[in-house]
Amino acid sequence: MRAASTGDSPNTRIGLLRGDGIGHEIVPAARDVVDAAIGAVGAPAVDWVPLPIGFDAIAEHGTPAPESTLVALADLDAWVLGPHDSAAYPEPFCSQLTPGGTIRKRFDLYANIRPARALPGVRAVSPHMDLVIVRENTEGFYADRNMFAGVGEFMPTPDIAMAVGVVTRPACERIAHTAFGLALHRRRRVTIVHKANVLSATTGLFRDVCRDIGRQYPDVTLDDEHVDAMAAHLVRRGDEYDVIVTENMFGDILSDLAGELSGSLGTAASLNASATKAMAQAAHGAAPDIAGRNRANPTALILSAAMLLDRLAVTRGDRLLADAAGRIHSGVERTIEAGVATADLGGLASTQAFTETVVARVLRR
Repeated sequence: MRAASTGDSPNTRIGLLRGDGIGHEIVPAARDVVDAAIGAVGAPAVDWVPLPIGFDAIAEHGTPAPESTLVALADLDAWVLGPHDSAAYPEPFCSQLTPGGTIRKRFDLYANIRPARALPGVRAVSPHMDLVIVRENTEGFYADRNMFAGVGEFMPTPDIAMAVGVVTRPACERIAHTAFGLALHRRRRVTIVHKANVLSATTGLFRDVCRDIGRQYPDVTLDDEHVDAMAAHLVRRGDEYDVIVTENMFGDILSDLAGELSGSLGTAASLNASATKAMAQAAHGAAPDIAGRNRANPTALILSAAMLLDRLAVTRGDRLLADAAGRIHSGVERTIEAGVATADLGGLASTQAFTETVVARVLRR
């Protein structure tokens, strides 16, 4: 979605959280590309605000998500978050809410927007795929985010484990509006994904509320699918879908599937957003096995940062930020199409070489 007007561009203050593993390489790469695009369109330079999170924060503050970091985030326009390797944190942190989850919960980032689009030059199972999965990000069966306090899993005995799934009408309404609003700027089709034939109360409510909201968007075609059928349809005819709206767990699974079908999780961008805040965060993990070796693919986070600029462009009505986002998308596509790619995409480029090539293309567009 692009902004419709141009206004004076205020300084943009963006939090920069490197995270763990390859985050120390791909977060600076995304920053460099954003700086190049912002400069190329003549917008005021971004004020980057580095903040500790993850292993760095444990070493400095004794916790992976310090309160000082969270307080600082509230005063910024947006954030770029690198991946975290929370499974490797020492106890008690590896058993607690992840840093990304802590931020999502603190700022009610209820919409996880995950595009899956095949890029020129990337071998893809579904080479014509161009869809967006709009995932409800605060409820469902994910135990780390569906309770005000504690988690939604519990064990009444050592041999019984139970989980609580949460679906509320207000959360369904706001994610539905996000999906339909997005569809108005794309191909005007929304598909609701649910499992109402089995989870009739929870995902049935999700389906029914989305249908109700859909009536407010008469120009958008609406249909729905069961999640298992949707997985099969994505493999067989993923290029037919436009905007998919679904609950938390289904959205997580389907977006990873769509990312691989459209090329690679290494190119899978992602944005977490509320009505007032937004955070760029690639869909992939921290890849500690290649961290520090200049081999990581920064594409997903670079494209996530472009989504962040697009979001700010819309909320501010700022054409310059939209133009900068467009330059980034074009620069990444032309770089990969020209055969400059990292090893995961079959190329020979290092993280640094790939980033430098994208920067050069962004500047000379």
